[in-house]
Order: sequence, then structure tokens, then C-alpha cells
Amino acid sequence: MSDPSLIPDFDYFPPDTPLQFLHEDAQILVLDKPAGLLTVPGKLEGRQDSLITRLQAARWDALVVHRLDCDTSGAIIFARTKQAQGFLGQEFEQRRARKTYIARLHGQLAKDSGTVDLPLGSDWEYRPRQKVTPDGRAAQTDWQVMLRSATETRVRLTPHTGRSHQLRVHMLALGHPIVGDQIYAPETSRQYPRLMLHAETLSLHHPATGDRVSFTAPVPF
Repeated sequence: MSDPSLIPDFDYFPPDTPLQFLHEDAQILVLDKPAGLLTVPGKLEGRQDSLITRLQAARWDALVVHRLDCDTSGAIIFARTKQAQGFLGQEFEQRRARKTYIARLHGQLAKDSGTVDLPLGSDWEYRPRQKVTPDGRAAQTDWQVMLRSATETRVRLTPHTGRSHQLRVHMLALGHPIVGDQIYAPETSRQYPRLMLHAETLSLHHPATGDRVSFTAPVPF
């Protein structure tokens, strides 16, 4: 279980912000999801407000393709037909979809770039946490330093797999957790208004034309 909406003491106060469309056509809808909003409704009471419910109120035919963590912002794509949904699902399943994220990490990374190749699985004792475990599922993340300050490192992250909490756990494994993370770096969450993780770009093949298309969500921090 990695969905925070399933945690009884998870405080859910979704932002009251309008939908931010990055692209719209007859097959797909691409939005910039705000931090703090679930992609799909939670199963517990009081967690029905979500990006898909808001979107379907404006575009009745919107269908879920993939998700972003509640606390993560950025580019996310929805389908408008069952055929497009199946096509886009294969883009992610076959790893043809490419995503980059921007994150602010605690401390200074010594190197300028690298790859984290560590398998991940559920930390059943401390759900919804994930952890590095030898019997977990393979997970790879490339990272590149963009900027360093006295206390932080801004990085661009490129995941090659889509495991739950992958970027958050891989950065923690480097010894530099993403700041503002209430689960993996709670000591920093009081200093930041949100998890400093944003899905900056999404690139995949368009279900109608087969051409590769790319979308960018402006980084809010």
C-alpha cells in the first residue's frame, strides 16, 4: 500500500486551484497537477476530491492513464477514448514514455551526475513507505546536478522504471532526501510548504498520429 489516501491519519487538504491545461485534443488531455491533490479518489471518507474528478466535471470523457503521488506536482496525461487509454498504457508499460523531474535535495551532492540502481519494495512494517530491498523490483534513476547552494542541491531526475516512491527512496539512499518529504525526511517538512518534487517533462507517442510529443510543466519552486 503506497497510496497516502489509505492512511487513516493522513491529513488531506487539497488546494483550491483551477485546472491547468498544458495540452488538449480529441485523444488526450495533459495537465499540470498541483501538489497536495490526489490523482484519483481515495478509498476513505473525505478523500473523494481528486484531479480526475475535477477533470471529469469539465471533460466528461477523461480517463486515467497513470498517476503522480499526491504531494508531487507536474505533467500528467489523461486519455479521452478507451483506444487512446490502451495505447498510452502501453507507452508506460513498455517504457516508451519518458519523464524528467526536478527535485531539491537536502545537502550537497559531491558528484555532478550518476545513476541509482537499487531494487525497491514495500516496507510493510511502516506503510506506505517503500525501501531498498534485495528481493524488490528493479528500479533505476539517473540524476544530474543543476545547482548547489549551502544547504541544498537542485537535480534533474530521469527514472527508467516507475516504482512507487522511486525517486524519493533513491534520493534517500544517496543520503540526500528530497526536502519537504513528510514520509522520508520529516525533519525537513516543517521548513518547506510541500514536497519539492515536480514532474517537469513528459514525452511519448501520440495515440492518433504515432508521432513523439513532449509536454513541459513550469517548475513552481
